[in-house]
Amino acid sequence: MTVVNRPRYWFRGWSLWSTPATLRRYVVAVVALAVVASCATAFLVPVGRDDLVRFAVLAACAAVSIELTRRIERQREYLRHHAVAYVDTKGIWSTAAVLVLPPVLATAMVVLTYVLAWARIWPDRRPMPHRWVFGCATVLLGTQAAVAVLSVGIDPYPGLPEAHTLPGVVDLVVIVLACAVRWLLNCGLVMGVLALSSPDRPVKDLFTGFSQQMLEAGSMGLGLVAATVLVANPVVLGAVVLTVVVMHRGVLLHQYQTESRTDAKTGLSSVKWWRLVAERAFEAARRDSRGVGVLILDIDRFKQVNDTHGHLVGDRVLTAVSRELADEVRRQDTCCRWGGEELTVVLPDVDDADALVDIAERIRRRIGRLTVETASPASPTPSDSSAAGSAAAGERVGVTVSIGAALAPAGGGLTLDEALMAADRAVYLAKEDGRNRVRLANTREDSAAPAR
Repeated sequence: MTVVNRPRYWFRGWSLWSTPATLRRYVVAVVALAVVASCATAFLVPVGRDDLVRFAVLAACAAVSIELTRRIERQREYLRHHAVAYVDTKGIWSTAAVLVLPPVLATAMVVLTYVLAWARIWPDRRPMPHRWVFGCATVLLGTQAAVAVLSVGIDPYPGLPEAHTLPGVVDLVVIVLACAVRWLLNCGLVMGVLALSSPDRPVKDLFTGFSQQMLEAGSMGLGLVAATVLVANPVVLGAVVLTVVVMHRGVLLHQYQTESRTDAKTGLSSVKWWRLVAERAFEAARRDSRGVGVLILDIDRFKQVNDTHGHLVGDRVLTAVSRELADEVRRQDTCCRWGGEELTVVLPDVDDADALVDIAERIRRRIGRLTVETASPASPTPSDSSAAGSAAAGERVGVTVSIGAALAPAGGGLTLDEALMAADRAVYLAKEDGRNRVRLANTREDSAAPAR
């Protein structure tokens, strides 16, 4: 009896069921729609013996490529920012399948690649099951949409572009359209779940790392190559597998480069990358006789938040403040987490101290309106928690910052380190002066003067 019930209890234990109702309904609806759409297209084209042979060849290539890239995929998932959609390079094989195989086998290829990846890439610690199922469902929906486009636009379907020039070009346009529909639908559904997971997230955050999604679009082009090779000479598919492995390494290198420039906790620039950008801004300011400003923000009573509510709440405060800061500064400004609860901003092309203070005040006021929930969304329900935990579940903590500002005026000859030292002394005086205020450093006298 225990063995029979185990899958049911495993399914009921998914963290999906503890997510907000809107997100839960969205995920379930997408999965259900994927099942219905897959069943609807399953019998559009009968399956022949040659189709089964080609499916077996594609499945073998998919299995080999997943096996050869599983360690790279594991590192990619580890490095991936939670707000960035997963780049599915397995789409090469499912794209090839949807072009030259009946729809039911194209559907089977999607499911097979996801099952193989689930089993081989994460043998011990796997990601949340509902995320993997949802990801498979979005690809299935995109696949069925591509089937609809191809079945209408290509005769006969499944098949490759005609050898003759004009019909071949028309067929190629249809194939590109089908791949674009598949990619856009998949990408849109994933962005939808990201938006529902964090309703307060700015829309522009949904496009974080969007350039990586272009790699997934590019993999569909390689899928067309794989489909052509499969029909013409399946032996050459070994070269496609090798190309897939090399492409995975290129994607991983890009993620390592991005990781080295980004603070994992806040999403702002790393200190090393920020200093490089700031040094360039100071060099440009000296060359063009322009001013450049530096801000240092210190979260008020941050230690008290950690001591009272725990470090997880402190991390949420730090992340929320970083997001508000990034949204308030100008496009040409660069922010970083300097260390602990301190954040810094370099502001090129600021010639006037009043303008610098105005920017700092806007940041201070915006963050001053911020409140952060002290209870995690995954906190126990009141029936499972103590009275004290229930009372604290709805508590929100207010946040303020003290800001020190330093301006390197045009032709002033102030270095980045000197500006940082001046801004640091200014933020110290802002703290002494009562917190939640801006102080402007008088860089000439190496002391701090009250902000306007």
